[in-house]
Amino acid sequence: MIRLNALELLEKSGHSKYWLSKQLGISGQNLNKMLLNQTKSIRYVTLEALCQIFKCTPNDLFLMEEERPEGNQR
Repeated sequence: MIRLNALELLEKSGHSKYWLSKQLGISGQNLNKMLLNQTKSIRYVTLEALCQIFKCTPNDLFLMEEERPEGNQR
């Protein structure tokens, strides 16, 4: 499973979710869904903005995790 790592990058940056939502020009609700990996897609323009904000590459934005067997979900 591919997971967006932006929440960890945001915490390391010392900024708030509110600050990031203003930088990206998206609502706090949509940002929260994105940070919690509850979205099905992310626009390229948003990925590019995240890379510029966090001074990283797309490789830094994503993590690959093993799928958990049914019943072992958090």
